[in-house]
Amino acid sequence: MTSAGGTAPPATVAQLAQALAGQGYLADEGLATAGYLAMRLGRPLFLEGDAGVGKTAFAQALAAATGAHFVRLQCYEGLDATQALYDWDFPRQLLHLRAVEAAASASGAAPEHAALEASLYDRRFLIARPLLQALEHSPCVLLVDEIDRADDEFEAFLLEVLSDAAITIPELGRIAAASPPVAVLTSNRTREVHDALKRRCLYHWVEHPSFEREVQILRARLPEITQRLAVDVARAAARMRELDLIKPPGVAESLDWASAVAALGASELDPDVAAATLGAVLKYREDADRVRTTGVATLVGA
Repeated sequence: MTSAGGTAPPATVAQLAQALAGQGYLADEGLATAGYLAMRLGRPLFLEGDAGVGKTAFAQALAAATGAHFVRLQCYEGLDATQALYDWDFPRQLLHLRAVEAAASASGAAPEHAALEASLYDRRFLIARPLLQALEHSPCVLLVDEIDRADDEFEAFLLEVLSDAAITIPELGRIAAASPPVAVLTSNRTREVHDALKRRCLYHWVEHPSFEREVQILRARLPEITQRLAVDVARAAARMRELDLIKPPGVAESLDWASAVAALGASELDPDVAAATLGAVLKYREDADRVRTTGVATLVGA
């Protein structure tokens, strides 16, 4: 995959990891290897893991690191092909129709119906949704975010589009990608995705980072915070993940927590500051109560 700007694709896993690090994303060896193979083999990459562990951010960093165009398709219940592929701009088509009729009336000549109909379905009136955008931009990283929230029917449709790297629009014909997009599919595992889709993807489970890596991530993404604060937040987040919480904090919550503490002017995480900023890291009242019952001082203590 070579970008339009001339960025050469990483030749090794180590080069890709370094390029991702240049974008502030510190991928472990397993994730960097999965991303590298997805590019080299032209296979979609299916990432599963808890919310907030960096699945979405990986796709964004991969596009930036390789100089590729980035397209995101956010999945949700009821998403269909029209919302994901393309739609016709009916208001503009109507304005065009009225303009042609007005011009014909002024000239006294009736418009030729076949030509008028053809002009209504010109590419300029087509609204490209994420999947069509990904096919028309090359190279491209396509993020299909939270595929587990979409319906089964959409999974089957997506599988067909990714397999062919092309779609057919009845009024315009076949549109194929110059080079297939690198597709990254993410799932928080709210439901099981069908085996037919998984079989065609490379699979990787994204773990919570180790303590050392999380400190590095906090320092890379928030260079304004102190080393002590990064260590304190990473340690406390790791201890929270050992509790039976509804939503254990991911890296995204750790970043939010560190930012909140720094915004209060603190350079370290003491029990009082931690208790006051729990809303930045925990999103359920039951989880906050559990942490308070365990003891905030216990979680943030060295």
